[in-house]
Amino acid sequence: MVRIGQVDLGREPGIVAAVGSDALDMAKRARSMGANIIEVRLDLLGIRDIDEAAALLEDLKEQVGLPIIATNRCIREGGQWNGSEADRIELLISTIDGTDAVDVELSAPLHSKVVDAAKSAGKTIIISSHDFTTTPSTDVMQSTMAQARDAGADISKLAVTPASIDDILRLLEVTKHAVFPVCTIAMGQLGAHTRVVAPLYGSVLTYGAVDEAVAPGQLKIDELKHMLELLS
Repeated sequence: MVRIGQVDLGREPGIVAAVGSDALDMAKRARSMGANIIEVRLDLLGIRDIDEAAALLEDLKEQVGLPIIATNRCIREGGQWNGSEADRIELLISTIDGTDAVDVELSAPLHSKVVDAAKSAGKTIIISSHDFTTTPSTDVMQSTMAQARDAGADISKLAVTPASIDDILRLLEVTKHAVFPVCTIAMGQLGAHTRVVAPLYGSVLTYGAVDEAVAPGQLKIDELKHMLELLS
């Protein structure tokens, strides 16, 4: 089974704290709240310089000690990166030596460069896809996650927007029957409970917030951990 740092995702789901401001302070608080992985959102932190990114990752390793996922999310998939695509990917690749995993979008034209660099470094690769308007058909969801796997993902991540409970049930069914590691999320208030329930169906990661949510429907890390403990 796939790992991120010392977290064996076959034994427990990764509780990921997305860090999008005041990185060191937020990461320390996330650890105290129960997170076992930190996601560094370079786009939300406003980091554009390779040396600045490297210094932050080194500080996080020394002062927090949790495994790190690096993400530099583009605008079309919910991020705030406003530079060129080549620069976005170059910055993301530069973080690989200082992280345990990297998240790149399936839609990114240069995602194969990230995959190749991460594989060469022996780091875990998350390939993600976000739909902020709908929940696609079951076949499309399965196909999207299979495309991510075939592109080199160790974890295929799919986030969708449900319009009904039926949409959520279809997403959970896709999660349950996946034959490779997946992370699935139903975004927004309607799907907020999937951040607790999806790991019970096989999602290997779930994302939470320290303060303000950085994605629709995120729960606070301590609430998320408590609910997972109650259900496990």
